[in-house]
Amino acid sequence: MLMPLARPEFSPMAMQNRDRLLKKLQAIQGKPRAAMRKALQQSAEEIVALQKRLAPKRTGALANSVGYSFGGHTPDNANVRGVGSGQGGDPDLTVVVHAGDKDAYYAAFVEFGTSPHEAGGMFEGAQNPGTAAQPFFYPAYRALRKRAKSRVSRAASKAIKEGANG
Repeated sequence: MLMPLARPEFSPMAMQNRDRLLKKLQAIQGKPRAAMRKALQQSAEEIVALQKRLAPKRTGALANSVGYSFGGHTPDNANVRGVGSGQGGDPDLTVVVHAGDKDAYYAAFVEFGTSPHEAGGMFEGAQNPGTAAQPFFYPAYRALRKRAKSRVSRAASKAIKEGANG
């Protein structure tokens, strides 16, 4: 019959260098959070700039409607939003990139295109041929997503190391 290995009891009092660890944890406290927010802001600005460059520009309203906001809040009429749409999570570390507003209500139509359909209203019965998609929002997001994730991870790691060593 095999006997189970005895595990030593864990006691916080028996932990070596406990005070040193607690001091380092106290020094780190808010630094990673601030560094991550700064990295998120820089990444959001970079994504928005690329989206504005890629947006079709007939009047400029669509490019002007592209923006970002912290806390999961999106402006009224923003009809194209980044992945996750800011639901849940920490509001200070949640950024939502969005396109569309009252002047550029058609942002989703441009991004995804429209299918052929029969018109209603004043031109009822007329055949609308639809429009081809002209993606500008998600291609920019996909192109810069990996860089943004890496930037946030590096910022958090660097802030933790600096807080623990300094």
